[in-house]
Amino acid sequence: MIFVYRVTAGQERVVADVLYNKIKKDKLPVFAIAMIDELRGYLMIEAGDEVAVRQAAMKIPHIKGVLHKRMGADEIDSLVQVKSVSSIVKKGDIVELVSGPFKGEKAKVIRLDENKEEITVELTEVAVPIPVTIKASTIRIYQKAEG
Repeated sequence: MIFVYRVTAGQERVVADVLYNKIKKDKLPVFAIAMIDELRGYLMIEAGDEVAVRQAAMKIPHIKGVLHKRMGADEIDSLVQVKSVSSIVKKGDIVELVSGPFKGEKAKVIRLDENKEEITVELTEVAVPIPVTIKASTIRIYQKAEG
Protein backbone atom coordinates (compact mmCIF):
# COMPACT_ATOMS: atom_id res chain seq x y z
CA MET A 1 0.00 0.00 0.00
CA ILE A 2 1.01 3.60 -0.55
CA PHE A 3 0.87 5.96 2.40
CA VAL A 4 1.30 9.74 2.39
CA TYR A 5 3.25 11.83 4.90
CA ARG A 6 2.44 15.49 5.45
CA VAL A 7 5.76 17.32 5.74
CA THR A 8 6.91 20.92 6.01
CA ALA A 9 6.80 22.47 2.52
CA GLY A 10 10.28 22.78 1.06
CA GLN A 11 11.74 20.13 3.36
CA GLU A 12 10.68 17.10 1.32
CA ARG A 13 14.21 16.14 0.22
CA VAL A 14 15.64 16.49 3.74
CA VAL A 15 12.86 14.34 5.19
CA ALA A 16 13.28 11.73 2.44
CA ASP A 17 17.03 11.47 3.15
CA VAL A 18 16.54 11.14 6.92
CA LEU A 19 13.71 8.67 6.38
CA TYR A 20 15.82 6.55 4.02
CA ASN A 21 18.66 6.36 6.54
CA LYS A 22 16.30 5.39 9.37
CA ILE A 23 14.56 2.71 7.29
CA LYS A 24 17.90 1.27 6.24
CA LYS A 25 19.29 1.31 9.80
CA ASP A 26 16.19 -0.21 11.44
CA LYS A 27 15.52 -2.64 8.54
CA LEU A 28 11.85 -1.63 8.32
CA PRO A 29 9.60 -3.24 5.66
CA VAL A 30 9.39 -0.15 3.46
CA PHE A 31 9.80 -0.57 -0.29
CA ALA A 32 9.93 2.94 -1.76
CA ILE A 33 9.94 6.65 -0.95
CA ALA A 34 8.61 9.07 -3.60
CA MET A 35 8.96 12.84 -3.68
CA ILE A 36 6.90 14.52 -6.42
CA ASP A 37 7.56 18.17 -7.28
CA GLU A 38 3.88 18.94 -7.93
CA LEU A 39 2.95 17.75 -4.42
CA ARG A 40 4.70 20.26 -2.21
CA GLY A 41 4.38 19.33 1.44
CA TYR A 42 3.80 15.61 0.86
CA LEU A 43 5.94 12.47 0.61
CA MET A 44 4.67 9.10 -0.56
CA ILE A 45 5.93 5.87 0.91
CA GLU A 46 5.21 2.29 -0.09
CA ALA A 47 5.19 -0.20 2.75
CA GLY A 48 3.67 -3.49 3.77
CA ASP A 49 1.63 -2.11 6.65
CA GLU A 50 0.76 1.10 8.48
CA VAL A 51 2.77 0.14 11.57
CA ALA A 52 6.03 0.28 9.60
CA VAL A 53 5.07 3.65 8.14
CA ARG A 54 4.30 5.17 11.53
CA GLN A 55 7.40 3.60 13.09
CA ALA A 56 9.59 5.08 10.33
CA ALA A 57 8.14 8.57 10.93
CA MET A 58 8.75 8.61 14.67
CA LYS A 59 11.14 11.34 15.88
CA ILE A 60 11.88 12.67 12.39
CA PRO A 61 11.69 16.46 12.20
CA HIS A 62 9.39 18.13 9.65
CA ILE A 63 6.96 15.18 9.43
CA LYS A 64 3.56 16.46 10.52
CA GLY A 65 1.71 13.17 10.23
CA VAL A 66 0.42 10.35 8.06
CA LEU A 67 -2.77 10.81 6.05
CA HIS A 68 -5.51 8.42 7.12
CA LYS A 69 -6.56 7.59 3.56
CA ARG A 70 -4.26 5.20 1.71
CA MET A 71 -3.59 5.68 -1.99
CA GLY A 72 -3.72 3.11 -4.72
CA ALA A 73 -1.34 2.94 -7.65
CA ASP A 74 -4.06 4.16 -10.02
CA GLU A 75 -4.46 7.41 -8.03
CA ILE A 76 -0.82 8.46 -8.40
CA ASP A 77 -0.51 7.35 -12.03
CA SER A 78 -1.06 10.86 -13.40
CA LEU A 79 1.49 12.33 -10.98
CA VAL A 80 4.38 10.08 -11.98
CA GLN A 81 3.93 10.16 -15.75
CA VAL A 82 6.86 11.80 -17.51
CA LYS A 83 5.83 14.70 -19.70
CA SER A 84 8.23 15.81 -22.39
CA VAL A 85 9.11 19.48 -22.75
CA SER A 86 7.87 19.61 -26.34
CA SER A 87 4.40 18.42 -25.35
CA ILE A 88 4.04 21.29 -22.88
CA VAL A 89 5.92 24.22 -24.43
CA LYS A 90 6.34 25.25 -28.06
CA LYS A 91 8.69 27.72 -29.70
CA GLY A 92 7.20 31.22 -29.52
CA ASP A 93 5.22 30.67 -26.28
CA ILE A 94 5.36 33.35 -23.61
CA VAL A 95 6.32 31.88 -20.23
CA GLU A 96 6.79 33.17 -16.71
CA LEU A 97 9.91 32.16 -14.76
CA VAL A 98 8.94 30.77 -11.35
CA SER A 99 12.37 30.43 -9.76
CA GLY A 100 15.94 31.60 -10.07
CA PRO A 101 17.37 35.10 -10.44
CA PHE A 102 14.74 36.12 -13.01
CA LYS A 103 11.75 34.94 -10.96
CA GLY A 104 8.53 36.65 -12.03
CA GLU A 105 9.91 37.79 -15.42
CA LYS A 106 8.10 37.05 -18.67
CA ALA A 107 10.09 35.50 -21.51
CA LYS A 108 9.61 34.17 -25.04
CA VAL A 109 10.72 30.61 -25.84
CA ILE A 110 13.31 30.62 -28.64
CA ARG A 111 14.74 27.07 -28.42
CA LEU A 112 13.93 23.70 -26.82
CA ASP A 113 16.44 21.01 -25.84
CA GLU A 114 14.39 17.89 -25.11
CA ASN A 115 17.38 15.70 -24.21
CA LYS A 116 18.53 17.97 -21.40
CA GLU A 117 15.02 19.19 -20.48
CA GLU A 118 16.23 22.76 -21.00
CA ILE A 119 14.63 25.75 -22.66
CA THR A 120 16.32 28.86 -24.02
CA VAL A 121 14.17 31.93 -23.50
CA GLU A 122 14.56 35.62 -24.28
CA LEU A 123 13.49 37.99 -21.51
CA THR A 124 10.86 40.37 -22.86
CA GLU A 125 10.45 43.05 -20.20
CA VAL A 126 14.06 44.26 -20.23
CA ALA A 127 15.77 47.04 -22.21
CA VAL A 128 18.13 44.61 -23.98
CA PRO A 129 16.73 41.11 -24.78
CA ILE A 130 18.91 38.50 -23.06
CA PRO A 131 18.80 34.82 -24.07
CA VAL A 132 18.83 32.60 -20.97
CA THR A 133 18.94 28.78 -20.82
CA ILE A 134 16.88 27.35 -17.95
CA LYS A 135 15.42 24.04 -16.81
CA ALA A 136 11.93 23.27 -18.09
CA SER A 137 10.65 22.78 -14.55
CA THR A 138 11.28 26.44 -13.69
CA ILE A 139 8.64 27.92 -16.00
CA ARG A 140 4.89 28.34 -16.14
CA ILE A 141 3.10 28.96 -19.44
CA TYR A 142 1.74 32.49 -19.56
CA GLN A 143 0.48 32.65 -23.15
CA LYS A 144 0.54 30.11 -25.99
CA ALA A 145 1.92 31.15 -29.38
CA GLU A 146 -0.71 31.78 -32.05
CA GLY A 147 -1.02 29.37 -34.95
